[in-house]
Amino acid sequence: METNSACRVVVLIGGNGSNLQALIDDTRQHNRSYSIVGVISHRPDAYGLIRAQNASIATTVVDHRQYDAQAFESALLDAVKAYSPTLIVMAGFMRILTAEFVDQFPTQILNIHPSLLPKFRGLHTHQRALEAGETEHGVSVHYVTKELDGGPIIAQIKVPVLPDDEVDTLKDRVFTAEHWLYPQVVEWYAQKRLKCVENIVTLDGERLGPLGLQLTLPTVRSNANL
Repeated sequence: METNSACRVVVLIGGNGSNLQALIDDTRQHNRSYSIVGVISHRPDAYGLIRAQNASIATTVVDHRQYDAQAFESALLDAVKAYSPTLIVMAGFMRILTAEFVDQFPTQILNIHPSLLPKFRGLHTHQRALEAGETEHGVSVHYVTKELDGGPIIAQIKVPVLPDDEVDTLKDRVFTAEHWLYPQVVEWYAQKRLKCVENIVTLDGERLGPLGLQLTLPTVRSNANL
């Protein structure tokens, strides 16, 4: 699936790979400025590897269970560099990147997080949103920095929390938003529309607020320029 696109994307995964599939589908359905040149998983049984192989994308496994922390990061760094990426996209990669790793790729790593950051950093975001009585939940795409889930936010999509929601129903609603938003942000990056300088994010030269570009699903579906 590798093309001559200028923006070479490596996707880091650790599970089902639904956001990877969204990126694959996006490149198939649209003439994009990026191509996925490799997929790296920290788990050999991640279904996302099959998704990548079905799309003829090169894959690498760096099994975190086979290394101590320092050796794992060194092996991961070697695996990433082997693909000569322009951009690293984290999509369900459940290992924390150290400051030393992040410093190798300044403003070249994106992550998607299932909450409206800075709320609910870390795990179990849907359950925590329900327990907190939130009326809105959502997804954030942000630059990866040394701070866990704390990098500059690029964009968020809000979704409603319904009175009868359970974790699975809320998660499915957030997934819908994730699968639209992530390919769009990657394309902005590939087109060089997106910049981050000294933790200040701009899109088309316009400075974004601390919570990034604020979107809702109706906005997403009606705005063809995004």
